[in-house]
Amino acid sequence: MSTHLRGIKPPISADAEALTKAPPVPKHLGTHAKAEWKRIMPQLIARQIITKADLSGVENYCMAMGAVRQIADAMAAMPVPDLKLGGLQIRYAQTARQLAAEYGLTPTSRARVGAALPDDDEDDPLAV
Repeated sequence: MSTHLRGIKPPISADAEALTKAPPVPKHLGTHAKAEWKRIMPQLIARQIITKADLSGVENYCMAMGAVRQIADAMAAMPVPDLKLGGLQIRYAQTARQLAAEYGLTPTSRARVGAALPDDDEDDPLAV
């Protein structure tokens, strides 16, 4: 039997060097990318998983999401949507999804990060 952990990602935990304050939005980001930065950064800071070394990856995620939205806007303005733009949008969306999983921005990756609600059974109506 193999000892490799293929397909199993290790759990993400809080980082000792985690940022405690959100850095300013990078000026080079487009409008949609800046909005995404402002939307996700408070969550990442609260979970204590983002360090200075991670900021370029977060920028890449925001740029990919910004491109997805920008392409959607461009396609909506066209009388006949361009299929090449649709393919490009799909590739950007896939990249954004992969990067989102790296930083705990998807439901599955949030479970790995341990970002689910704390185990406070008194406030949980579904707790048994």
